Amino acid sequence: MDNERIKMLLAGVKEEPNDPFYPYGLALEYIVLDPQKAVELLESLLQTHPDYLPTYYTAAKLFSISNSERAIAILEAGFELAKAQQNAKAQREIQSALDELMF
Repeated sequence: MDNERIKMLLAGVKEEPNDPFYPYGLALEYIVLDPQKAVELLESLLQTHPDYLPTYYTAAKLFSISNSERAIAILEAGFELAKAQQNAKAQREIQSALDELMF
């Protein structure tokens, strides 16, 4: 655990509560340390910042461990967002993750 990084991210959340970068960074830190906290942060990001594309791939990868249907739904939504944002690289990554989960 990188306490300094977590402190910095928590300070960022406090200083800039509308910036999805900080809670997303916290979720990444917590994936190993406290997976349930990571799930909560990612679920919150999907609700409060639906246009923050990085959340979709990360959330789906984490959720695929216990709930593949939820992971597939998240990836499908992320694919549509990547398409709307004209982000071909993200579309390919998400499609690859979808293919992996579905086959």
